[in-house]
Amino acid sequence: MNQIKKKRHPLQGKQERYIQPSILLGLYGKPSYGYELIQNIQKFGFLKGQAPPGMIYRHLRQIEEDGLVLSEWDTEGTGPARRVYNITPEGEEMLAIWVEYMETQSKNLSSFIKQYKQRLKESG
Repeated sequence: MNQIKKKRHPLQGKQERYIQPSILLGLYGKPSYGYELIQNIQKFGFLKGQAPPGMIYRHLRQIEEDGLVLSEWDTEGTGPARRVYNITPEGEEMLAIWVEYMETQSKNLSSFIKQYKQRLKESG
């Protein structure tokens, strides 16, 4: 086991993989401001540590360009204007596609783990 190269850990570079579905789920059923959204998507467990705001806002701009979310300025209240984000019907469809993909991945991962444990058990 010590001979495995420590250059690449299997999870390196994967932090952004589930940002899009996390944002969509964070907006599903409830419009949100960027900062509030950042706090909420932390709960989904795909990001280690604090979600970098720049990364989240970059993804928000991209998925807005893709028609998955809409945003508008909220100027009500005493504070500064804030941009509020809403999921679109297209965004809801994309979220359902993501969930289907994740379910398939979950089944495949469970099968893989089960086979690994069986072989481990058989080998000693």
